[in-house]
Order: sequence, then structure tokens, then C-alpha cells
Amino acid sequence: MKDSNDTNFRNRAERTVSDLVMAELFFVQATIESASALGEGIAGLRDHLYWDESDSGERTQLSAFLKRTREQVVEPYSTRFKYLRDMNQDQQAA
Repeated sequence: MKDSNDTNFRNRAERTVSDLVMAELFFVQATIESASALGEGIAGLRDHLYWDESDSGERTQLSAFLKRTREQVVEPYSTRFKYLRDMNQDQQAA
């Protein structure tokens, strides 16, 4: 016969493992998106550094370009962290 402590422990362990798996999945997804944004940022930096008057478009300030790239690289992590935090809060409320 199982006692309530054993059942509670198993439920907490299952929930912890489930939360860990979700966190890992979010992390992998964010890393893929971030790597893509970083690659685009590197290509954009190359274009920025080798820009000349014959290129179409206006040259942006390097600081503005770097700030925009930084935001694009960090955004997937902050969004996924918010999703995970909201999921955990919803589970605790249930």
C-alpha cells in the first residue's frame, strides 16, 4: 500500500522532470533562432563594414546596427523564458 508521502514525492519528481524537458526544448529552440539571428548579424556587419557610395540604401550607424542585432539575438531566450515562467505559474495555480 502506498502512503501519501510516496505519492507526493513521485508527483513532484514527475513534474520536475517534465519541467526540465520543457526548459530544454525551449532552450534548444531559442538557441536555433538566436544562431540564425547571429548569422544574419554577422552578414549585416560585413555589409556595413564594406559599404560604399555605390551600394543601394543608406548606411546605418554602427551602434544602431549592433543594438538591433543584440536585441534579435537575445529575444528568443527572453521570450522562451517568459513562456516557461508563465507555464510554471499556471501549473502552480492549478
